[in-house]
Amino acid sequence: MHLYDEPKIDAHCHIFDPERFAYAADVAYRPAGQERGTLRQYLAVMDAYGIRHALLVGPNSGYNLDNRCLLDALARHPDRFRGIAVVKNDISRAELLALRQAGVIGVAWNAAMLGVDYYAGAAAQLRHLAELDMVAQVQVQGDQLVALRPMLEASGARILIDHAGRPEPQAGLDQPGFQALLALAKSGRVAVKLSGYVKFSHTPAPHPDALTYVRALIDAYSLDACLWASDWPYLRAPERIDMGPLLRQLEQLLPDSADRQRLWWETPRRWLGLA
Repeated sequence: MHLYDEPKIDAHCHIFDPERFAYAADVAYRPAGQERGTLRQYLAVMDAYGIRHALLVGPNSGYNLDNRCLLDALARHPDRFRGIAVVKNDISRAELLALRQAGVIGVAWNAAMLGVDYYAGAAAQLRHLAELDMVAQVQVQGDQLVALRPMLEASGARILIDHAGRPEPQAGLDQPGFQALLALAKSGRVAVKLSGYVKFSHTPAPHPDALTYVRALIDAYSLDACLWASDWPYLRAPERIDMGPLLRQLEQLLPDSADRQRLWWETPRRWLGLA
């Protein structure tokens, strides 16, 4: 089977369609030009590369708390997509339940953008997520996870870490934030996305300085708690990124097709609730 035909689940991508869903008035960044990616365009990408399902992540850029674009895609293709919504910290259990019934499996915590203190009062939200078997998708950078770790561990909720934890490549494997991420593997409630290398790498694609951290995460979590993601349509990327080279890089990292099947099919099906 050709690499592109192997069945895949993309665990992190976005839809930006300001023609149909205008950007929110209060957002700090408005994706434009090649950063925009409509549902129609992403469906074509999926069909070209064997991506059967995807986790659509509501972005802080463009939409922030406005989840209409996300919910529209989930309603149009309920069998292909699951969603991560951006919500207020004090969202009620009933509101979360309504989102879950619409295909949303969790909410986004973007400490990398908003800071750790922004989530200081969100413990109740985590309890609701645990009760509803929804996930907290957490994006951190550097050592931010050190401060968030006690709250996340105490919550009982399932945690999905974005973009390999966005370590600082020059700080090495012993940097506190990355060590906190490795330690969370023991909980059995945490999974990590092998994605978004451009967000923390200091080297051009294919980002060789990121692979040391990717290998360490696979060793700590195993492929049963790692998910692959494209991060399409590559918001704020400093250079062009295409799907094909990303998949080829993964083929080199995991030459055994059975390992790739665990990473981009079996594990995300289980974690994202895709029967």
